[in-house]
Amino acid sequence: MALVFEFIAQQWLLVAALAATIGMFFYHESRRSGASLTPQQAINLANAESGVFVDLRDNADFSRGHVVDALNIPAGKLESRMAELENYRDKPVILVCKMGQHSGGVGKKLNEKGFNRVYRMSGGMMEWSNMQLPVVK
Repeated sequence: MALVFEFIAQQWLLVAALAATIGMFFYHESRRSGASLTPQQAINLANAESGVFVDLRDNADFSRGHVVDALNIPAGKLESRMAELENYRDKPVILVCKMGQHSGGVGKKLNEKGFNRVYRMSGGMMEWSNMQLPVVK
């Protein structure tokens, strides 16, 4: 362990460069999957620019409560149901999952398919519920 501290002390510039590179990598990866929005920012964007909420949860979770007018496309079925999103190619697509963890991978897929305005709702439906925003059952 003492050797690690000695290396860091002697090669602090290399260690700092490595830390900066790792930080930039994670920042880049998070941006590739779409910018993160709070639930209130997501509502404002969807209303102002005719965006759509895409709920990535399974049908059972979706039926327990979801955002008004949200499309339910489970994350595992995105490839086969991509046609449902074609009308929203140039509009904001806001991805919603249970806690905000699964939307990143789906955001990357949509970006690869040419959807340039993909956003992730931070905290997912858990945050939506915590803010006591309305849901439809």
